[in-house]
Order: sequence, then structure tokens, then C-alpha cells
Amino acid sequence: MAAGITENQLQDAELIWDYHQMGHELRPCDVAIGLGSHDLGVATYAAELYRAGVAPLLVFSGGNSPTTAERFPRGEAVHYREHAIAAGVPDSAVLVETEAGNTGQNISLSRAVLTEAGHAPRSVLIVSKPYMERRAYATSQKVWPEVEVVCTSEPLKFADYVRSIGDEKLVVDMLVGDLQRIIEYPKQGFAVEQNVPANTLAAYHRLVSAGFDSRLMTS
Repeated sequence: MAAGITENQLQDAELIWDYHQMGHELRPCDVAIGLGSHDLGVATYAAELYRAGVAPLLVFSGGNSPTTAERFPRGEAVHYREHAIAAGVPDSAVLVETEAGNTGQNISLSRAVLTEAGHAPRSVLIVSKPYMERRAYATSQKVWPEVEVVCTSEPLKFADYVRSIGDEKLVVDMLVGDLQRIIEYPKQGFAVEQNVPANTLAAYHRLVSAGFDSRLMTS
């Protein structure tokens, strides 16, 4: 692929970005689960929601992956917890789940941690990266269908998120990779199916053909 990203490719990426956002109304829930990743903004926003009274308890979930091991050597959830406490969340309001290696495990293992701590939430706020809301929702509906789920993320526009990460190509690759998983995971039993509009699917295929494929599953 030629160096640089064209305006049309950015428009395709923003179309996919918008699709990934669930648009759920933010409302109080029994617990918030912050999904671990490379993005510390998840912990920042979860702490903000705690301080605003949206959720009285936070669970941070995530071990390590090749993309996060260097940044979060003690594990995603541990670093998220430390960040939230530094942002004013009391230690007593934070649980951690340190083994999850994928979204399904994030949710199922967080559920187990809550159960062990004596919590049986009826509503769960899932805090994720902005482009992971829909996949988190589709996964939760498969893994934990009994609870009411609200998905949210830092309220950032696409261009602002790209600036916060500092790597335009990587962000577009990740948008494309998450959309592939939304399409493929229901076939593997990992998530419930989500309708993908024709224009969003066309944008996905154009970006894959243009070389935005580093985050695609290969099998």
C-alpha cells in the first residue's frame, strides 16, 4: 500500500467507526466492567463514570497480549486498577480479573469474579475502546444474556481518537479487524449476530483491499 491514507479511506474508516458505536443511553448500572486493551482511556473513563455515580463498583479485566505486554507488564487489569485509584476511585470499589485473553473471557471471568465477591448484578455497564462497543455487546449477549447491558466508551470523535493513539494506520487496521470479528464470531459461537449495513460492509472490503489488514484473523 502506498504511504499515507487517502481522504476516501478515512471516510470509509469513519463509517466503520460509527457502526461500532452502539449509541446506548448512559444510565446507572450495578457494576461497570472495563475491558482491558492497549487503551488506558478505558480506565480513565471508567473512573470518571464511578465518580459521577453511574456505577458503584468497577471490575477491570485483562491479562496480557503481544500488543500490551510491553506497555502493561503487570497485566492490563492491574494497570487499569492503579490508574483508576490514582484518579480517585477507592481501592474498595475496584475488583480485578487478570486472566482474560479475549472479550468472551473478559465478560465470563468478570462474572465469576463478581460472583466470588458476592455480587449478582442485574445491570452491567461495559466500558471499552470506542470501536469495540458493538463487539462487546454482541459477545455479552452470548455469554451473559441474563443481565441488562449498556455499552459505552470515551466520548471521542474518530479524528480525536486517532490523535490520542498517534498511529492513523493502526487505528484503521483495528477498526477493520473488529468488524471482521463481528461478522465471523457468531459463526464460531462467540457472539450473537449483528446486522452490518451494505455501505459499511463495502467500506470494510475497500479497506481490506487497500492493505488495512494487520489485525485480521487469518484462520
